[in-house]
Amino acid sequence: MKKVIIASLLIAVTAVLATSQNPVNLYGRAAVGAKGVVAAAKPEASQVGIDILKKGGNAVDAAVATAFALGVLEPNASGVGGGGFMIIKLAKMKEAVVIDFREMAPAAATADMYKYGDDGKVIGNASVVGGLASGVPGEVAGLLYALDNFGSRKLKRDAILAPAIAWAEKGIPVTVNLAIIIRDELGKINTFPATAKIYTKDGLPYELGDSIKNPDYAGTLRLIAKGGVDAIYKGEMAEKIAKAVRDAGGIMTAADLASYQVKVRKPITGSYRDYSIISTPPASSGGTHVIQILNILENFDMAKYGDGTPGADHLWIEALRLAFADRGKYMADADFVKVPLAGLTSKAYAKELAAKIVMGKAMGSATADDPTRFESGSTTSFAVMDKDGNMVAVTKSINYFFGSGVVVPGTGIIMNDHMDDFALKPGSIQSIEPGKRPLSSMTPTLVLDPAGKPFMAVGSPGATRIIAAVAQTISNVIDHKMSIQEAIMAPRLFAMASGTVQLEGRTSVNTVKALEALGHTVNVRADWDSYFGGVHAVVFNRATNMLEGGADPRRDGQAAGF
Repeated sequence: MKKVIIASLLIAVTAVLATSQNPVNLYGRAAVGAKGVVAAAKPEASQVGIDILKKGGNAVDAAVATAFALGVLEPNASGVGGGGFMIIKLAKMKEAVVIDFREMAPAAATADMYKYGDDGKVIGNASVVGGLASGVPGEVAGLLYALDNFGSRKLKRDAILAPAIAWAEKGIPVTVNLAIIIRDELGKINTFPATAKIYTKDGLPYELGDSIKNPDYAGTLRLIAKGGVDAIYKGEMAEKIAKAVRDAGGIMTAADLASYQVKVRKPITGSYRDYSIISTPPASSGGTHVIQILNILENFDMAKYGDGTPGADHLWIEALRLAFADRGKYMADADFVKVPLAGLTSKAYAKELAAKIVMGKAMGSATADDPTRFESGSTTSFAVMDKDGNMVAVTKSINYFFGSGVVVPGTGIIMNDHMDDFALKPGSIQSIEPGKRPLSSMTPTLVLDPAGKPFMAVGSPGATRIIAAVAQTISNVIDHKMSIQEAIMAPRLFAMASGTVQLEGRTSVNTVKALEALGHTVNVRADWDSYFGGVHAVVFNRATNMLEGGADPRRDGQAAGF
């Protein structure tokens, strides 16, 4: 553990010495291992997963322990008050499964629950800050469901949660990244006394080198270790959570928590150049549109175009525009809305979309097409693989940094603000309904090689940018033969159905000028910009028979292996 702390401090110190535009350390992010690798957004969390594997746990045990640890080590991004998705493919399983522990709208939620001012904005920013922003959290229910049903059962629940409890008690190191986030979110944090008590020093931001303790959260994790799901979703704790949310202007009740349901879903599947893609279905849009984007690009020789060239970037921009146009029209919680998944992931449909791309001219904006014709009857992400071929990828979130800002007094739990992910007015397939899950872009994904063997587990935080980050990483490895660390570090881009194209600052000046000449409006961001997500992934290298983990320098990520 001491080595991990030292490594974390070295990353922080190196970050300070880096340029102001790029406060990142680019080195020491990757890891290799013959028996197991964990790639997470904090080096300490990756080591937690490795320690579980060393004790005889499987990839799911390691993933659950890592997930609970990240809720402590990266409190701005995830935790007990949030939700997410986990995709699991154990070596003995014929098919992968997705554990959907996305938040749900409270029973009293309505499509018109947010009121708008004359400026067209939600009054009081109520969909983002305060109690009305919170959906019913699913993290504890989802993680423990995975542990109970897919864990090795060699380790008891208290052993899985012990590392997270230890970190909450002794305190987490404040890195450059966390210090900046606290500074940026100080207004939200100081709005709520219980939040400010933990994440500020008398109302002032923590600084690099400080340590943040959260003994109340340690107590909450102990209750979970002892009592399981009921410790959070029933009884005194459920009443505390519901009261804190209502006191902050929300509508959640203890009955909402008691009625929360984990969903076990069939993954969305596709292929890219003979590699099998296994990813997350609705209420996540991510998996569907990663497959759609790759299907479109499969009609072009991406290896020939190269990486970061004007031609390659133009193709990525146009493919993203086409996919996001469809996302806006068709994608929502499939328990409430019929989503044309087969059409959206159809290669025939993708071929029609690819034909709309003109190499010498930007389309500017895209409109949704008709996939039904092809129908038949701030977040964290990490990946785990072990020597037995077990694969797990997890993406989980409280949405915006520090979620709704509401900490449940006496528990250390930060509540999410994922209600903002709904369409906030009536009339959309994404409008709010009781019990509905808001649309997500979370995209934990597994890839099998052409022989059907485990190849990659990958995911990223970053809101809608997740979809592009995951797709670009997969393409970098398959098309351009990059190592997983090289694929993660390559410059990224992002585009929606219309509007400005976002480019990372390391994009070639010649490429930027060429894209502008094609008609693209571009914005060049920082060289290493967390806007583009934080990919963490593990690849099985058959040539060396070793697992290789990659971690994103845009975050505090670092892989670990043994």
